[in-house]
Amino acid sequence: MALPEMTITIRDHLFYPAEVIVPAGKKVKLIFINQDDTPEEIDSFELNREKVIFGNAQANVFIGPLEEGQYTFFGEYHPASAVGKVIAVSPETFDNAH
Repeated sequence: MALPEMTITIRDHLFYPAEVIVPAGKKVKLIFINQDDTPEEIDSFELNREKVIFGNAQANVFIGPLEEGQYTFFGEYHPASAVGKVIAVSPETFDNAH
């Protein structure tokens, strides 16, 4: 079975979407696409992840399995603007939303 995938675009030092909903209890692949010319470092203490994404490049970040809840991440180079959230919901809620 393929991993759930969520795409997050970095543009003007912001994340689009700023919130992604993922199924709790499953590993998830986050695909970050940086459309800015400058690099961004994705950082999350709650997810225990850190990844530099160069300008005009993309990178994958694998998370989970997560318990239900909210997990923040941010761009270390632009922490005032590049802020996002992963929301882990029950698989049933996730399936009904997608």
